[in-house]
Amino acid sequence: MNKPKKIKIKYRKSEVIAGYVFLAPSFLLFFTFMLIPIFMGFYISLTNYNGFKQMDFIGFQNYANLFADSYFTVALKNNVIYTLGTVPFTILLALLLAVAVNTGIKGAGLFKTFYFFPYITSSVAVGIIWTLLFNPKVGPINNFLRSLGIPEEGLPGWLLSTTGALPAVMIVSIWKMAGYYMIIFLAGLQGINKELYEAADVDGAGKLTKFFKITLPLLSPTTFMILILSVIGSFQVFDLINIMTEGGPGRATNVLVYRIYQEGFEYMKFGYASAEAYFLFGIILLVTLIQFIGQKYWVHTDE
Repeated sequence: MNKPKKIKIKYRKSEVIAGYVFLAPSFLLFFTFMLIPIFMGFYISLTNYNGFKQMDFIGFQNYANLFADSYFTVALKNNVIYTLGTVPFTILLALLLAVAVNTGIKGAGLFKTFYFFPYITSSVAVGIIWTLLFNPKVGPINNFLRSLGIPEEGLPGWLLSTTGALPAVMIVSIWKMAGYYMIIFLAGLQGINKELYEAADVDGAGKLTKFFKITLPLLSPTTFMILILSVIGSFQVFDLINIMTEGGPGRATNVLVYRIYQEGFEYMKFGYASAEAYFLFGIILLVTLIQFIGQKYWVHTDE
């Protein structure tokens, strides 16, 4: 049996040059606004740069000081709690909303718009509105709890409480992001072959069986992508923290990005802030790599 001959495509030199010319602006912009700042930022993290003339090279001293800094360790702890608290519940809520909308209920288009609206709403507006809702004295949430007969001393302090502030921000984050991930889940659901459900109906499978045996396994690639996006987003949270609590009360809601902002733009310690930023980058990279390694055990593809 004769082996198929490889087809060689010859490009004219002018076509190759034209291709590079069209790509050159993108490479130039990437090099100028991405690559150079990345290397400059890492170099700054090895100095004591304060935004002015002081810029002495101190090696990895900034990185060595991170875990001796109680403010940084508290911010790291808060960020881990925030991630563990928001990611699973956001994914679960988004999946339930997508399944509900995908059933073809009347007014599904209106429901999609209603659930997606918080995501496209300004974080500033969301933060201000929820701050008013969480007001422990005159806020509608505590007023509702009072109407249920809960005594004043039993009402949560929400954003004014060191124990309630971070959960309150997490609630807002889940509410805001669930609609966005719902749309992604919905696209995954609509891509599942309907013949699989018809075959399951013939075999007498119930709704729960079809959900756990067909829907969830075939949605695993979509779930994996959402998991990556939500974990990365949880470590980059800043806007809600800045608007609703400013890291307080005390250090109860201070997270990594907000701590980087404080060190860099409030205390003018750009070298130390850059070290914190690259440490955060390392965390996100490590978590993402672990997720990619673990996907082979639970992500199912058609291949």
